[in-house]
Amino acid sequence: MKILVCVKQVPDTTDIKWTENNTMQREGVESIINPFDLYAIEHAVNLKKQISDSVVTVLTMGPMQAESMLRKAIAMGCDDAVLLSDKKFAGADTYATGKTIAAAIKNKLSDYDLIICGQFAIDGDTAQTGPSIASQLDIPQVTFVKALERCDGKSLYAIRELEEGMETVKVEFPTLICVLQGSEDPIRPTIAGTIKAQNSSVTVYTMEDIGLDEAGIKASPTYVSKAFRPEHNRGECTYCQTYASLAQKIKEYVNE
Repeated sequence: MKILVCVKQVPDTTDIKWTENNTMQREGVESIINPFDLYAIEHAVNLKKQISDSVVTVLTMGPMQAESMLRKAIAMGCDDAVLLSDKKFAGADTYATGKTIAAAIKNKLSDYDLIICGQFAIDGDTAQTGPSIASQLDIPQVTFVKALERCDGKSLYAIRELEEGMETVKVEFPTLICVLQGSEDPIRPTIAGTIKAQNSSVTVYTMEDIGLDEAGIKASPTYVSKAFRPEHNRGECTYCQTYASLAQKIKEYVNE
């Protein structure tokens, strides 16, 4: 079984910097693997253990510094890594990102059965990239996946978290799933995995390599007019004021 895991590098800092186009500046900023994507990696590695001859490829779009993140994913159990890196990708919104990743999958990684993404990215929280990839590839998608019940190599039973409770769905391959945070901490890199990661090569593709004519901010219909950090009001919250007022009224009523 061929599994693709889409991951994202997110800033590991509260000191976010913005470009002149009001997009997040990522180069030169300390970064980590998006926490939800760690669970995507864990699901992929667990499926690899269950299904013989499975191969897990980790994929991301970003600057060259994202290579270290991909090596960490290999250390966690992935087999190989692909980095989509080109200055023309800069400033991409979720639509352009989904289109770029889908183009790379179509033209360079088309022999896949399952694509796994994290449901959210902590630097955007839109939950749109995974569904956008599925839409571009014209394949089924299952979102808000809490756990995987079983997989036979041809189909997958996924447990979804809904507002009303839990739902189990069966989906045939090829498909894409977006996963939520699991109940346990994600797997950690092993010593053997770290050695493998150091000796592994990361495949890098540019915009021309994946057959796109336009990408990044030029291909992004979303326009950010303003980006700012909200001010913190450290005064007494409305709830506390209401509670204090209610408590005073009760006290006055009792004393009467």
